[in-house]
Amino acid sequence: MVILIACGLQREAKIVEGAGIIPVIGGGDSAGLEQNLENHIELFPPVGLIISSGIAGALDPALVAGDVVIDMKPLPFRSSAAVLSPGQDERRQNWVEVGAVPKRVGLDETEGPHPNPSPEGEGLIAALPHAHFGLIIGQDHIAVTIAEKATLAATGALAVDMETHIAARVAARHGLPFMAIRTISDTAHETLPPAALVGMNPDGSMALGRVLVSLARRPGQLPALIRTGKSAEAAFKSLAEVHRTLAPLWPALLA
Repeated sequence: MVILIACGLQREAKIVEGAGIIPVIGGGDSAGLEQNLENHIELFPPVGLIISSGIAGALDPALVAGDVVIDMKPLPFRSSAAVLSPGQDERRQNWVEVGAVPKRVGLDETEGPHPNPSPEGEGLIAALPHAHFGLIIGQDHIAVTIAEKATLAATGALAVDMETHIAARVAARHGLPFMAIRTISDTAHETLPPAALVGMNPDGSMALGRVLVSLARRPGQLPALIRTGKSAEAAFKSLAEVHRTLAPLWPALLA
């Protein structure tokens, strides 16, 4: 079996790739990511787990750049992977965007790791003792401003990205276990500069040209852009450390 890891950027994909792991890049296109995940499930060997992983924006004010956030609520692993009956995926635990504020659909409302994790899940918790465990939500656009992040934080989520809601929905549709592993790139106290919002091409590569054009038009954003770049580097470094740590655990999760 293989693991599909949904991410947004090519750089994230290079970090998470490994034996038995297939990164699926969204590039900011939610519909495209969903279709690509569906295609991989159909075309590749049996998929045993879907993960959403990459960098994310913080919603909890206590989180700083490089912090690790994990949503293990869909665990335990090795739970039944039976095909869901029509409509059942809507009742599985998930976050979906409804209007301006993501609403929760599904099962228990408790915070933190799954209350009854499998031995493999317990191993993951032990491997990352400094991680923050809680809710991660996804939406189809970047959470830009302090005000928007505060609104999203009212859901109880710790972090937000652009892939988790899609990956979770596909996993639920196929009755597959799912989890999200994210590292913080921008804090809840930061509004992202305009240049940071145009830095991704549809294939997940960096759009340096558009960043430079934005900077030339609004040079006053340079200090904020430098800060954002440093924070992103901390997030990428942390993401690489997390996946190096977890790599030995993946075979047990799929056994």
